[in-house]
Amino acid sequence: MSRLGKIPVTIPAGVEVTMASGVLTVKGPKGTLIREMKDDVAIVIGNGNISLTPQKTELATALWGTYAAHIRNMITGVTAGFTRVLDIEGVGYRAEVRGTELVLSMGYSHPVPLTIPTGITAVVEKLAITLTGIDKDALGQFAANVRKVRKPEPYKGKGIRYRGEFIIRKQGKKAV
Repeated sequence: MSRLGKIPVTIPAGVEVTMASGVLTVKGPKGTLIREMKDDVAIVIGNGNISLTPQKTELATALWGTYAAHIRNMITGVTAGFTRVLDIEGVGYRAEVRGTELVLSMGYSHPVPLTIPTGITAVVEKLAITLTGIDKDALGQFAANVRKVRKPEPYKGKGIRYRGEFIIRKQGKKAV
């Protein structure tokens, strides 16, 4: 039994939620999010709440809490939005935004351009990349792709890391 699925999702003022033919649409002050939902979980919208009830399938119990979390994230995204901050650490490592691309200079022989997805804005300030958007899934995936260009290494800690991420440092070789 899902603990998240049992709790009804409240719809704040200024947010409009509609469900039509398996597609959930959430409209708010920051934008609109659309997600396809399977029929295994019944979604009932009414009285300022969204209640979810699983059907009699094995997949329904697995999707029950997942759909509740997706709906909460969609409502949070259209009202407040999401932010992910990545820190760059290392001598000569840089990032800049050129139009719709994030160009990273990470010590390779060439710069690495990454196309910024629609709905996500990237701002580079010194050695920090701030990503903002309303879709939590797309924002997290793009932040992971940026981090993947140069993961933080354990000896000197150089690379791209999430703000607040703790890297376990290794001691390295000792001189005898």
